[in-house]
Amino acid sequence: MKNYDMPIFAALIALLLVAPLAVYPVFLMKVLCFALFALAFNLLVGYVGLLSFGHAMFFGFSAYISAYTVKSWGWNPEFGILAGTAVAALLGLVAGAIAIRRQGIYFAMVTLALAQMVFFFCLQAPFTGGEDGIQGVPRRALFGILDIRSDMNFYYVVLAIFAAGFLIIYRTIHSPFGQVLKAIRENEPRAISLGYKVDQYKLLAFVLSAGLTGLAGSTKAIVFQLASLTDVTWQMSGEAVLMTLVGGMGTVFGPMVGAAIIITMQNYLAGFGEYVLVIQGVIFVITVLLFRRGVVGEIAALGARLARPREETVTSPATATH
Repeated sequence: MKNYDMPIFAALIALLLVAPLAVYPVFLMKVLCFALFALAFNLLVGYVGLLSFGHAMFFGFSAYISAYTVKSWGWNPEFGILAGTAVAALLGLVAGAIAIRRQGIYFAMVTLALAQMVFFFCLQAPFTGGEDGIQGVPRRALFGILDIRSDMNFYYVVLAIFAAGFLIIYRTIHSPFGQVLKAIRENEPRAISLGYKVDQYKLLAFVLSAGLTGLAGSTKAIVFQLASLTDVTWQMSGEAVLMTLVGGMGTVFGPMVGAAIIITMQNYLAGFGEYVLVIQGVIFVITVLLFRRGVVGEIAALGARLARPREETVTSPATATH
């Protein structure tokens, strides 16, 4: 079966290039940031089989680092984003070294506990602004040249960041390293018996996932000129799980679709107040019951079923001649 991932990605980028002409750029930037967040989370849960309930610590803490360095230290946005990404990767190294010692629900609980520790640190630390967060983060010229105070200009920067993050993840899962990660997910004892140092692969995947999550969080802080406790709560980790499951865990484009669905719901159903959570819950239940592979997973499975009779029809005459 042919791989259409890159043509689909190229078509998606072409669509996103013209999307700001019809859709509010800030909304699109939010979708792209959360899509990258979900993709980074999916790298860990979908391809390694490690369910983290604490990825908000990388998303939210990187946002604080990015906002603080840009506002208080006067750094340019590109350096603030890189700083947030680097700190998230370093935090991922520490958290991963602790968490990968456990598996299954115990791994999830360890990541949740670590995330709660980071949340309380952000609540108490002087530089985070407590419950007020860091507000009014300036959008200085990118590289001293590009004026990103314009939402339209900044949108294309965010799109480039998203595309780079996607390509890193895509290359990772289709590399020999990615094949080992899938082997660990399917049968870890067998991967160990083949001589792979499983813990090192897990840790590297965890750090990569944390760094890309930090890239998403750092970018979001510059987009909204704000870093707040909302980004580091356990509910934010839950949103990453929800986006991945709705879109399709272990698929290339599923987390992107899931992020677009969830963010669109939050944006356009905001008038319903707290009932948005109820609506999200209903959609989640429906997805689990009717789309057990997620939206993209079910579409891919349907395409495979439709393609199978064609392949059999094409090969049957040749088979009959032998």
